Amino acid sequence: MKILIVDDDDMILEMLEHTLVPAGYEVLRAHNGTMALEILSQEPCRLVISDWDMPGMSGIDLCRAVRSQDFVSYVYVLLLTSHNSRESLVEGMIAGADDFVNKPFDPEELLVRLRAGVRVLSLETREVLIHSLAKLTESRDPDTGHHLERVQHYSRVLADELSRSERYRDMIDAEFIRLVFLTSPLHDIGKVGVPDSVLLKPGKLTSEEFEVMKRHTTLGSETLSSALERMPEARFLQVARDIAASHHEKFDGSGYPAGLKGTEIPLAARIVALADVYDALTTKRVYKEACSPEVTREIIVNSSGTHFDPDVVDAFISCEHMFDVIREQFMDISKLS
Repeated sequence: MKILIVDDDDMILEMLEHTLVPAGYEVLRAHNGTMALEILSQEPCRLVISDWDMPGMSGIDLCRAVRSQDFVSYVYVLLLTSHNSRESLVEGMIAGADDFVNKPFDPEELLVRLRAGVRVLSLETREVLIHSLAKLTESRDPDTGHHLERVQHYSRVLADELSRSERYRDMIDAEFIRLVFLTSPLHDIGKVGVPDSVLLKPGKLTSEEFEVMKRHTTLGSETLSSALERMPEARFLQVARDIAASHHEKFDGSGYPAGLKGTEIPLAARIVALADVYDALTTKRVYKEACSPEVTREIIVNSSGTHFDPDVVDAFISCEHMFDVIREQFMDISKLS
């Protein structure tokens, strides 16, 4: 990752570079705030370390200037400072600084704080990417209404309920629950590659058309696998790929695209599978009426062990009241009449 270091003192720049390069950062140098802004306008640099006290444009002034610019991505600014008073820190935060390191700086502390900054930037990148991809999916099928939001919340409730059981306590942590929540809207990302004549058909699909529709699982998996090759450390892409590829698999092995069975199906996909079907059943479409919650519950319970993982069905039964709340909250008003 590129990092811009800003200081009018060449010795400080040398010390920073000596610390950062061995840690894997690509370092760019600026001797003042004006030069720093010029570099930021030309280079995709999202991390800045700047001295607070510099002639001309100070570090505080640089922070204000960075925050006033319309950069494509957020720029994380860390200030090196000997100003340790509460008032100075508040001034720096108001100006737009994200973190501070006291001078003379400790290399180990600096690297720890930078890693925290990288995590912040990774979260922003992840959520922007997920939101953009989900909206792309939604734009292809305007009939989905609040489908993505409902599936997202149903999936989180199910994952949270499963995490309370003895079997899944060590498998499902807070990060897994958050990843399922964030990535479940991408379950149908492959539909962007399905022809409109099939995707938007207002009636039952023929067997040939259904085969075309089924391809959305492999298309989605391939799309996310391609992104994962570029960002192999991105766990959210791994979870998103698993969901996109396998949310139409069935517990007894009769699903598609790979005919996976039981725990061969990734856990995230087993969770989203139930959430997706629940929403499809309880939502009115042009070609069908909505099922009542009672009928939907009966269908799901009767499909335990065949379509759905029995553990996920048990979790659903335990938290069904939360599904009612979510369904009411994200109701498609236009489909009530």
